[in-house]
Amino acid sequence: MKHPSVRVCSAVVLAAILTFGCGAVAQAAPAPFLTPATTVNPLDFYSTPASLPANNGDLVRTEPSVFYVDPLKTIRAQASVQRIMYRSVNSSGAPVAVTGTVLVPYAAWTGSGPRPLVSYAAGTQGQGDQCAPSRAMATGEEYEGIFIAGLLARGYSVAVTDYEGLGTAGSHTYMARESQAHAVLDAARAAQRLGSPQIVPGGPVALAGYSQGGGASAAAVELAPQYAPELNLKGAYAGAVPADLPAVGRNLDGGLYTGFLLYAVTGMGAAGGLDLSPHLNAAGRAKLAATDNECTLQSLASSGFLNTAQLTVSGQKLSSLLELPELETVVAAQTIGNGRAPQVPVLLSHSVLDDVIPYDQGRQLAKRWCAAGSSVYFDVTAGATHIGGYAAAIPQAFIFLERRFSNRSAVSNCWLYG
Repeated sequence: MKHPSVRVCSAVVLAAILTFGCGAVAQAAPAPFLTPATTVNPLDFYSTPASLPANNGDLVRTEPSVFYVDPLKTIRAQASVQRIMYRSVNSSGAPVAVTGTVLVPYAAWTGSGPRPLVSYAAGTQGQGDQCAPSRAMATGEEYEGIFIAGLLARGYSVAVTDYEGLGTAGSHTYMARESQAHAVLDAARAAQRLGSPQIVPGGPVALAGYSQGGGASAAAVELAPQYAPELNLKGAYAGAVPADLPAVGRNLDGGLYTGFLLYAVTGMGAAGGLDLSPHLNAAGRAKLAATDNECTLQSLASSGFLNTAQLTVSGQKLSSLLELPELETVVAAQTIGNGRAPQVPVLLSHSVLDDVIPYDQGRQLAKRWCAAGSSVYFDVTAGATHIGGYAAAIPQAFIFLERRFSNRSAVSNCWLYG
């Protein structure tokens, strides 16, 4: 009997070839586009230095890496790959070191103007440092690798952030709006400062992401005019945006994706500098400690359908912690579309059958942004479950990016949400 991981790998390989073509993911000799900073080993690369550069997006260090689309490492992306560490700031405005990956296709850019750059925000990876996309991409275990390969197949350079505390020191501030937005925007800045002739300062940039990444992309496009006005931002794709965190938490609690709620409790506590342990019993403290070292698949297995009332001192469900008075301000600050709106066109996508982030989250965000005067196209799909919604959104996402990078007029359906 074939091992399950082999079946998954075969499906990934086939999907990659059918969707993106063999050329985008074929084995190719590495060709780094710059001389990297010297590092000793991968673990040392993620060590935070005693001091950081002066400006957000400034590089701390780089080193060559690889990107395998599948876990058997049979499909290696035909691109130069650099692992990067760069300066960003967290939700409190304190400087932090963030890692990520920058990829440039070997194939020449055949479009007009400079090669575009997509700053890609990955979906939920987990809380353990080993879950960082820059590590998973190098081992063929990044589940969003197919989408990233699709971006490369279209000739775009790609920057993928690891977010705050994922791979680097400190807790991953899962779902912290400002921290995630800064990490995405600063990844684009860092990519443009690598010195690659293929990623020029002032070149066209777009943002993209789904789920946690959709929230990060949406938050980043809102903040871009103030935080990174020098970026030549053309638009943003944001799928299944968790725009209202308490509502998402209640939906997750006790279901298959309960582990994501555990991540959010840890992330909100870290973002607000709060100790939530007094609200947890011994089982709750042990559960959060264990989850903090897990990646997504581990947490689905270990926490799916968990009765979270068994973890709290009060006997209430864990999602009730998101409504604690001491967390109220922190959680409210994560709302997307709360007095902020994009100044460039946005594609929002959401499945009516999403079992993780309720469809109404996307619809209400579209209404808020449209009311603020933004150019929004809200793509409603019927992809079965959260994963199906991800797949269903891909065609429109690529069409949207192509239109934005070719300077064609934006399409809006805000008239439906007035």
